[in-house]
This record gives sequence, structure tokens and C-alpha cells, in this order.
Amino acid sequence: MTLRLGDTAPDFEQDSSEGKISFYDWLGDSWGVLFSHPADFTPVCTTELGLTAKLKDEFAKRGVKAIALSVDPVDSHHEWIKDINETQGCSVNFPIIADHDRKVSQLYDMIHPNADSSLTVRSLFVIDPNKKVRLMITYPASTGRNFNEVLRVIDSLQLTDEHKVATPGNWERGGDVVIVPSLQDEEEIKQRFPKGYKAVKSYLRMTPDPKANWSGD
Repeated sequence: MTLRLGDTAPDFEQDSSEGKISFYDWLGDSWGVLFSHPADFTPVCTTELGLTAKLKDEFAKRGVKAIALSVDPVDSHHEWIKDINETQGCSVNFPIIADHDRKVSQLYDMIHPNADSSLTVRSLFVIDPNKKVRLMITYPASTGRNFNEVLRVIDSLQLTDEHKVATPGNWERGGDVVIVPSLQDEEEIKQRFPKGYKAVKSYLRMTPDPKANWSGD
């Protein structure tokens, strides 16, 4: 199965380090970050899960739940979590799916045979409360993910869902944004963007971030 942006994220039921997970029920009305790891007891994955645990408050501010996946069994996950907590100075506070039968990996196309025929690559999916896939990133096994970038994209998605804007390259919360080209009514623009805008080109109109108080999330 090949997933594309805007597709409905597949539901599943699978074992995890926190018991049986029914994905849709677990996600509820939250945003979700589902990310896979090649295997337990691997060095890069250990650092990634530690980072995710430390970012729990940042995810919570955005209404996001994180859930990891590895093809190893639950018992292995529990032993690995001990190592993660010890070496990364954290407490793993999210479930790790035990995808021993590769069911979820196949649903989400996480096994790329030309990279490895049995282990998952570093896939990451951002899923919105409507269960739609909003972001997909795939890294090679040798490269750890940048979770600040994941948070940045979630900020962009949530902002652009609420306002008729897009975010430019390297945007971070609080930075100027782009008014979408489809919005042409000047009265509506004045109402939506009371701070005004700068027309760099007819199709490139920059305006201050319309979300006034990011720090109060």
C-alpha cells in the first residue's frame, strides 16, 4: 500500500509497550506522530526516542500524541526502554508498537526492500484529528531525524489550517507568512490581516504571523 498526502491513515490494532493499541481509539481527537525504527537496541533510534520523550510538553502544547514502532516484540521493547531512560536521561512516556508480524509496517509502507528487506526505514507520519496524513518524511537508517523540524511543520500545519496563509522556507512560529494567492478580496484581506501586508510581487504577499500568542499555547 502506498500512502499519499491527504489519504486517510490506516487504522490498526497491535501490541505495544503500553498494551494493545487500537490506533484510532488511542489517537482520539489529537494530532499524531507515528514514526518507525529499524530495530531495538540501535544507537540512533535510542537517541531519537530519548528526544521524543523530552519533547512531551512541546507535543502536548500542540495537541499531539507520539507513537513509535519497531518490528521487535514487546519484551524487547521493555528492555530497550530501560536503556533509553538510562542513556538519554529521560522517561519514555509514549507507546512503542511491537510490529512483529509487520502488519503496521506494510499498511504504512515502512519496509523498503532496496534498503532492507525486513527492517523498517525511518518513516514518520503526521496525522491530523480527521485521521488524514498531513506529512510524510523518510530518512535512511543511518540518519537521525530532526524533531525540531517535526514540531515546526506541525506549527505550520495548524496555523495554515486556521488562517488563509502558507509559511515560507525556513519559517518558524512568529515569522512573517504568505497570504495564499487564492485570497484576492481586499476587504476580506483587511479583516483577516489587520496588520496589513507587503506585496513583493502580485503573487507574493507577506504579512505578520496572524497567530498573536504562540507562547500561550
